[in-house]
Amino acid sequence: MARAALAGRRLSGLAMRVLLLSDTHGVLDPRVAELAQDCALAVHAGDVGASAVLDALTTAAGRVLAVRGNNDVPGKWRGSLDDLAALPQVLDIPLPGGRLVVTHGDRQAARQRHARLRATYPDARAVLYGHSHRPVQDRDAPVWVLNPGAAGRARTFGGACCLVLEATSTDWRLDAHRFTSA
Repeated sequence: MARAALAGRRLSGLAMRVLLLSDTHGVLDPRVAELAQDCALAVHAGDVGASAVLDALTTAAGRVLAVRGNNDVPGKWRGSLDDLAALPQVLDIPLPGGRLVVTHGDRQAARQRHARLRATYPDARAVLYGHSHRPVQDRDAPVWVLNPGAAGRARTFGGACCLVLEATSTDWRLDAHRFTSA
């Protein structure tokens, strides 16, 4: 990608736009992919489902980081098994203004999930997880716990959704996006 194109995706100075998504299960809603074009990074919180999803996000955003979800297994994965093998369980991503920790969330029971994620990653600015397919922005404590909802077709509960994080060295802002089913 040309340096000028990437520079247009940054906000200013030490700032970055990051697409946060999860639970595509092999199908990326094209409206979510379109949002990625204005981001310097796409971060997928698991249940990716296919190499094609990673390819589409790479084409749109230029850089993609993703974790493995409970459905990201050889028997269900569509595409290169090397792509699947490259997905870690957890990512710790340094961003302007703090660290974003990413996990799928299936290893924590729903009850007390947010408290457990905060206790496990106390030095993070935010923890991103998926699994439930339901969007959540829990910003009531110093460690935010975020779920972007499902960005594909499976169990979207009203339409594909995602978050866009604008991270600067002093502030993080979130914009939620939901695309109603056609």
